[in-house]
Amino acid sequence: MTEHRVSRRQALAAGTAFAGAAALGLPVWAQQQRVVVGTWGGDYARLLTKNVEEPFLKPKGFEVVQDQASAEARRAKMMAEARLPRGTSDIQALSAAQMYEMHVAGLLEQLDYSKIPNAAKLIPAMRYPYGIGHIFSAKVSIYNPKLVAKPTSFRDSFDPKHGNKLGIIDIQYQFVMLAAALSNGGSVSNVEPGKEVLLAAKKGGARLYPTNEAFAQGLKSEEIHSGIMWKARVVQWQAARISVESVAPKEGLPFYVSAFGIPKNAPNKAGGYAYMNAMLEKQAQENFAIDMKYNPTVTNAVVAPDLNKQIGFSDEEKKLLIDVDYAYMAKNDAAMKEWWDKVFKV
Repeated sequence: MTEHRVSRRQALAAGTAFAGAAALGLPVWAQQQRVVVGTWGGDYARLLTKNVEEPFLKPKGFEVVQDQASAEARRAKMMAEARLPRGTSDIQALSAAQMYEMHVAGLLEQLDYSKIPNAAKLIPAMRYPYGIGHIFSAKVSIYNPKLVAKPTSFRDSFDPKHGNKLGIIDIQYQFVMLAAALSNGGSVSNVEPGKEVLLAAKKGGARLYPTNEAFAQGLKSEEIHSGIMWKARVVQWQAARISVESVAPKEGLPFYVSAFGIPKNAPNKAGGYAYMNAMLEKQAQENFAIDMKYNPTVTNAVVAPDLNKQIGFSDEEKKLLIDVDYAYMAKNDAAMKEWWDKVFKV
């Protein structure tokens, strides 16, 4: 076996570097670290690379590897790896509801916020004991103004009269069921009333799309003209010249938070903390608002007034914002998915 020895000069140089970082009050992250990020693919993965990884992590010597898969697949993988001393990811991108579920399962690290200096600027609602909110938007009713009348509610959006011009997104089953429930006397803590609404829409001919991107193509081709979506995505599609408008439904605006947590058995927790800190950089947050049209979660991010008017919410709309019951979602997610797959989709 070849023994690798560190010279006294190398040791002193390393010590000086660590001391310098400590003197600046910054966390010490070793260079040339490999950080594995579990995330969705598509636009989100691309913009993480563009706005977080390349400008803020790679220059510091981090090698970032994205493990791209659906949230469902990644959560199942975390569960399967739970008993291992070392998992295969250092940080995971999940919705706030999914992150809460992983927290309840005992799979996420309780965060040490002293290791995330940029978290000092986090909006309080985006600061969780087990993770951080990265970006946020809310669910709205959407429609093509050339083809259909303006809706006023989720109830209007799910109306069977739309026939096969109504589109529903498969991967958003949780929030689709929640919006349908709100449209029929349910709540964020009771999705049962929404099942009746969804089955009626399905009987009317509603189309099911596997992803957000596929749904957007349906809108662009005018195969569909109605549905529900995150307000941020609507602004993206408008920029891509798709004929679509959004409406704040009178039943309320359920929050969507894209969040990040660190697995308890992450091989490189320091790298996970470094990634969290990078995504909260002012410039990273501002660029995500420009590129992805979601709202920043840090108070020092500056969003241009015209963009804020597009992606933000008016004072009246803010009164309609609804926080999701994460405990309810976590407890009932398996049953919701089973109903979705075995009843609604068949």
